[in-house]
Amino acid sequence: MHLRQPRLSPLARLFQRAVLPALALAAAAPGVRAQALEAPAATVEVIGTSPLPGQGVDRNLLPYATQSVRRERLDEAQADNLLDFMNRHLPGVQVNDVQGSPFQGDLTYRGFRASPLLGAAQGLSVYLDGVRINEPFGDVVNWDLVPEFALNSVTLVPGANPAFGLNSLGGALSLTTHTGRTAPGWRAEVSAGSFNRKRLDLSHGTSSEDGWHSFVAGTLFDENGWRDHSEGRLGNLLAKVGHGAGPTEWDLSLQLGRSRLVGNGLVPAYTLEEGDGGVSRVPDLYAGRREAVYTHPDRSTNRLAQLGLNVRHQIDDRTELAALAYVRHSRRDTVNGDQADEPEDEANASFNTTQTRQRGVGAALNLSGTRGAHQWQVGATVDASRTRFRETEQEALFTADRGVTPGDEEAELGARVTGRSIAFGLYGTDTWRVAPRTHVTGTLRYNHARVSNQLTSVDDDTGEVRERPNEKFRYNSLNPALGIAHRLEAGPTLFANLARNNRVPTVIELGCADPQEPCRLPAGLQADPYLKQVISRTAEVGVRWPLSRSLQLGVAAYRTVNRDDILFRSVSATSQQGYFQNFPRTRNQGVDLDLQGRMGAVSWTVGYSFLQATYEATGLLRQGERNIEVTPGTRIAGLPRHSLKLSADWRFSPGWSLGGDLQAVSRRVTAGNEDGRIEDGEDERADLSLPGHAVLNLRASWRPQALPQQQGWELFAKVNNVFDRRYENFAALASTVFDAAGNYSGEERDAVFVAPGAPRSVFIGARYRF
Repeated sequence: MHLRQPRLSPLARLFQRAVLPALALAAAAPGVRAQALEAPAATVEVIGTSPLPGQGVDRNLLPYATQSVRRERLDEAQADNLLDFMNRHLPGVQVNDVQGSPFQGDLTYRGFRASPLLGAAQGLSVYLDGVRINEPFGDVVNWDLVPEFALNSVTLVPGANPAFGLNSLGGALSLTTHTGRTAPGWRAEVSAGSFNRKRLDLSHGTSSEDGWHSFVAGTLFDENGWRDHSEGRLGNLLAKVGHGAGPTEWDLSLQLGRSRLVGNGLVPAYTLEEGDGGVSRVPDLYAGRREAVYTHPDRSTNRLAQLGLNVRHQIDDRTELAALAYVRHSRRDTVNGDQADEPEDEANASFNTTQTRQRGVGAALNLSGTRGAHQWQVGATVDASRTRFRETEQEALFTADRGVTPGDEEAELGARVTGRSIAFGLYGTDTWRVAPRTHVTGTLRYNHARVSNQLTSVDDDTGEVRERPNEKFRYNSLNPALGIAHRLEAGPTLFANLARNNRVPTVIELGCADPQEPCRLPAGLQADPYLKQVISRTAEVGVRWPLSRSLQLGVAAYRTVNRDDILFRSVSATSQQGYFQNFPRTRNQGVDLDLQGRMGAVSWTVGYSFLQATYEATGLLRQGERNIEVTPGTRIAGLPRHSLKLSADWRFSPGWSLGGDLQAVSRRVTAGNEDGRIEDGEDERADLSLPGHAVLNLRASWRPQALPQQQGWELFAKVNNVFDRRYENFAALASTVFDAAGNYSGEERDAVFVAPGAPRSVFIGARYRF
């Protein structure tokens, strides 16, 4: 019999269930006691407390748990790309292969998303050199357009931090790039391997004694993909020129990018058949061929051009003024082959295309300084955007391999929208040394946003094109944060923080919010009723503990409550139709542990995360043909409760290094099965959750001993998924119209669709620094 414990609050139970075991794990780590008497290393890591480059604060003084890595660590890890690195090494981060392309991963941090998938509930903001790169249309993040080889640092700031502006509900990712001063000379990297994958990276930086500097970095990537019909290619370029002599520094940057990626999404793993003995699972397309796709093509073509200017002026020894201005233009074209909403013998498929054009401009001003016991910043931001979107539909037929071939009839307009948005922000933050070992950080930010839409849609009954009245929406929010960090005499620093932030609905969400007129994602927009802004409140407590010179421990327990979260509710299992609505309350709470150490020639890390992501109100979720009844405590789909990340590198000789990393996760709830049912009104339950899995990766590198550490050649090799583990990292309950052999039947059958993980792969490459 289960007995309740009313005297323990939910946060106390969370601490009891996750924090205490994590601390016990740290205390039992090899070498802790033997090294505990060593003095902590006297290193200072400075973290920016706002997106704009400027004066930072020692991370040990901040009341929240940040994670930061430098370029050298990115190279050593030998990850496939930035998404892969964060998935392997940053506690709290997960990447789902929902689209099936390595550059279209659906990233979550503490359960909040930064995804290229239109319609995903975005909750993380991403900045590159102070410019917010979440696109205006849906707040999506195009990871394929990030200039990865130009990156100098990656910083992940947790919680609803108001200083980082709109959409920073679960955290903010701040990326900075090199200049000619920080990366002088030539750097090159080339690699090739499985799936006919090839990648070339090249950079060059220069600086002169009179203050001029320049930097350029580019990437070319091409692969066939490991799944059928899943090729991809991209190229990007970042060029900088600047000058810094005397109190004023500036740099002008140009970023260009283009990609053509094919990610064919989920595939049916098994169908569900009801019999006298209950529900049975019948293997389907994925069971027969790991590489299979459901329908194709699903192609996205992205283009980007961005011009940015950063200026920093040292007013005096303690005060600095920073300014930023940018112009950003992006284009996105998609081609999708799907099942027809009303299939016929001569037209059982639909060939859908979209065109999105986005233009953004913005500016920011930040004044920072130190005065006595205070490190402070005040600033202002403005971001404006204009979006044009168009969607067409064309009757089509499925081919023998489930491809979609357009018919003879011309494509018809599905929807068209022109949207504008403008957001203003005023903020201030101060870290105050109230005692020699105690610092209090307070932040206050005011956000004001306006969004307007002009929609054109097609009446489903008459086929008439209708232009709707222009709709305008306004949102305001005053967001505070307050935290404290206190260092004990024995060395550990305790911290606690309370913060609030908001997210306003985007053009796509406002244009697709009417249950009576659902739209297709990533396509049609039909109506734009009012949606409330999302308000998130975060509480976080934790400890940073330098156990010795070579052993560092960090533990953080957090809770974020989201009010009026914006969710996409699907009304068709096969056509991606649905609408956006507010959900009263959701909650993400958990614990992150980060343990880093070194024993002789071996450096290692342990990362553990415990996450409870739940709905905290009674309501209905719409997924396909199902109305899912959720109650407080119902788990959110796709997020593992437990995840473990291990990594180690052994430099067993001056020129050789051998390393590996392992990621293990617990089971995940399947979307559409959150309530444990398959059909509405049925008492019979079936748990369709994805099982947990573990994946091991190995790497090795060699460089000539006679060369300096940061110069010359380096050869490397890596094996991903060493044991060729067959695993999946996302699942959804939907319907398939193909049989297990992949032949079109037209009969809808309940099926569990999965996002398969990549099989074993081998890559070799070389780096050159001079």
